Amino acid sequence: MKKSISRPQNTLDKRLSDLKPIERFAAPPKGWVRAIRDAIGMSGAQLARRLGVTPQSVADLEKSEAAGKASIDTLRRAAAAMDCALVYALVPRTSLEEMVRSRARAIALRELGGVAHSMAIENQKAPDDLEARVEQFIRETLKNRDLWDER
Repeated sequence: MKKSISRPQNTLDKRLSDLKPIERFAAPPKGWVRAIRDAIGMSGAQLARRLGVTPQSVADLEKSEAAGKASIDTLRRAAAAMDCALVYALVPRTSLEEMVRSRARAIALRELGGVAHSMAIENQKAPDDLEARVEQFIRETLKNRDLWDER
């Protein structure tokens, strides 16, 4: 599977590595809007005027963000009103390369396990080198686009 890793995976892995560990970006308990607003000394009423909404709408926004329900567009507008940029990313828990390799290996083991089981039922000996068989199955059978189909 190593040779099938595409350039986009490598490029994204490099870009996303700067965002790890992801725990560094955990939102403050009351959300980013409230944390930034408080840090720069801006009142809810002042942010509301900049956004063209009511102070209650700002309070609602801050509550919805803290609950994980604010829309990206709303957060982007609030960020702009505080002279900030909204940064949005999906950051894999592992590298993209490891994600693909792990998924391919799981599929190969499942498929080869069925073959080994069938061979045992028919009193045929399965090849001893499972790792070599897994790598061969991945190389010869799986394509990246096939990894995410439900089997």
